[in-house]
Amino acid sequence: MFIKMNPERAHEAPTLTKMPYIVVVADEFADMIMVVGKKVEELIARLAQKARAAGIHIILATQRPSADVVTGLIKANIPTRMAFQVSAKIDSRIMLDQQGAEQLLGNGDMLYLKPGLGAPMRIHGAFVEDDEVHRIVEKWKEYGVPEYIDSILDESEDGSDGGSNTASDGNSEDPLYNEAVEIVLKSQKASISAVQRRLKIGYNRSARLMEEMEENGIVSEMGQNGMREVLIKRES
Repeated sequence: MFIKMNPERAHEAPTLTKMPYIVVVADEFADMIMVVGKKVEELIARLAQKARAAGIHIILATQRPSADVVTGLIKANIPTRMAFQVSAKIDSRIMLDQQGAEQLLGNGDMLYLKPGLGAPMRIHGAFVEDDEVHRIVEKWKEYGVPEYIDSILDESEDGSDGGSNTASDGNSEDPLYNEAVEIVLKSQKASISAVQRRLKIGYNRSARLMEEMEENGIVSEMGQNGMREVLIKRES
């Protein structure tokens, strides 16, 4: 049955706007499993089932392709897989359901398996240096101003001061700063993700805490490898 539109009301028809592409990237899926638990597996599976119809792209990456991370439920809902060089045949079987990735040469050498393909294709991924990434980001920033929703990543700023005796100068506005410093000094590792997990806060807030530690001389600047060094020892 077809309904003929009244030409006098044609101007009232709503205009549909184009929706942006949505790409969900989990840079270290094993870390999500460790922090959130197995519940994240069910959430990813549900999202993948809806993503097919909604046009959402999901990319899961991990450096630990074990059976408790890359489960059957995950592989059933995300059938396209790419494997770089792995250390053992069992890792290749978990990723691709067959061996072969353990024989790759590294440096971008990979196996690509997509639905309907009987055997994986051997392809080569391009290596992108950090300065190239920065140039691309700067170019994209010319096309518009990003609108970040910090409330997604940052929890409420409410909370009590940890009261730990640290090398802090005490001028930080974040009540969790002293606790974050204590975590870094105790572990002697300047890790944003470690502070994030221990304090159960958002990534942006944890990164700001690490930047404050850098300003106060507790940790070094970020090196070319993305790592920082702890510059002082914890007081006994």
